[in-house]
Amino acid sequence: MAKESMKARERKRKRMVEKYAAKRAALKAAGDWDKLQQLPANSSYVRMHNRCQITGRPKGYVRLFGISRYMLRMMALEGKIPGVTKSSW
Repeated sequence: MAKESMKARERKRKRMVEKYAAKRAALKAAGDWDKLQQLPANSSYVRMHNRCQITGRPKGYVRLFGISRYMLRMMALEGKIPGVTKSSW
């Protein structure tokens, strides 16, 4: 499990990206790089990092489900994800 502070930091970054998205787009279109530099660094979408919604794990993120590979496997084995089963051949 990730520390709660790391998960909170990512939530804060997501809020900042949403808040400044229109302003950043307008400044980029106008080519006003000086004012763009003055915006908070965490308002840039490239600063966000994908994390598992359940555990907060930063590595092994499966984008389709929004969770880590480990949680995907556990939930699939328990039958909590519809249409996903463990394959064997």
